[in-house]
Amino acid sequence: MTEAVAHSWFMLGRNVRNLLRQPIWIVTILTTPLVWLLLYSQLFRRVVELPGFDTASYVQFLTPGVVVMTAFFTGTWNGMSMINDLDRGVVERFLATPARRSALILGHVAQCAVIAIVEAVIVLGIAYALGARIDAGLVGWVVVLGAAALVAASFAGISQGLALLTRREESMIAVANATALPLMFLSSILIAPELMPGWMRDVATFNPVNWGVVAAREVVGPATSWGTVGIHLALLLAFTAATAAFGTFAFRAYRRTL
Repeated sequence: MTEAVAHSWFMLGRNVRNLLRQPIWIVTILTTPLVWLLLYSQLFRRVVELPGFDTASYVQFLTPGVVVMTAFFTGTWNGMSMINDLDRGVVERFLATPARRSALILGHVAQCAVIAIVEAVIVLGIAYALGARIDAGLVGWVVVLGAAALVAASFAGISQGLALLTRREESMIAVANATALPLMFLSSILIAPELMPGWMRDVATFNPVNWGVVAAREVVGPATSWGTVGIHLALLLAFTAATAAFGTFAFRAYRRTL
């Protein structure tokens, strides 16, 4: 176990260094949350006048949704890094080393979680400047950051697995585009659950993206239900473990083709 953690930590450092060598990705990570929060909060700011919202500030309502949405998109596209490693022969070279095979997947997943936390801090900082507050205080910040990390890591596991099974950028792009928007809109990121059609609310209860939104939004609102927070974080944690296992299974399938 210690060896697996050490190797995963090494792979995390390697993936973060690779990201830092690509300035365009750093700019995207820093500016995308800013665009989401500023544009959406202004475009839909009067929607809170509808019944169903428990706040008069759409920025307050939207902030946890944007945190989770940004983490979700980060995780969905994480498999592109694996495609890049496959195309450059990096994975084959690592297979010739004593590195734990699971670390090759977990390193990417952990990197995605770290990126999601950075993005969440940026979103929360901007939202604070716009007047949004986390009523649960420091613990609330930890919950929001944890929800973002789990959402990103869980979908990164799926993305890594699909990358290893398809091994083509075109296939990854097609899958990401086909699933990202439906999962986003089948959640309460942008709108109060009470205003969603009944069938959409039912689907949202099984949507991992919505689990993150519910957990994060509970600590932003004035009356936090810690039971609700705990249940949804536990669901996300279990989902993350399952998707990491899927990524590891896909890696084993890839190795059998070599």
